[in-house]
Amino acid sequence: MAQVKVYYDKVGNTLTIWFDDPQKEYISEETGEEVILMKDKTGRVIGFEKLNFTMSDTEQLQVAFEAMAV
Repeated sequence: MAQVKVYYDKVGNTLTIWFDDPQKEYISEETGEEVILMKDKTGRVIGFEKLNFTMSDTEQLQVAFEAMAV
């Protein structure tokens, strides 16, 4: 797996996580749950964005990942 990139936009209230190179984004799909999936040309999800994501200034963002065999 490539390096995971996590971006928090405090002004836009979004959390964006990329599993692959953001330059590979070809199409985006809104799930209807304030989540946007970013996909490459083959339709593989390479990232997602959570809309209306907020944290207080004192919170630390912690992201946990679980590896799964596919």
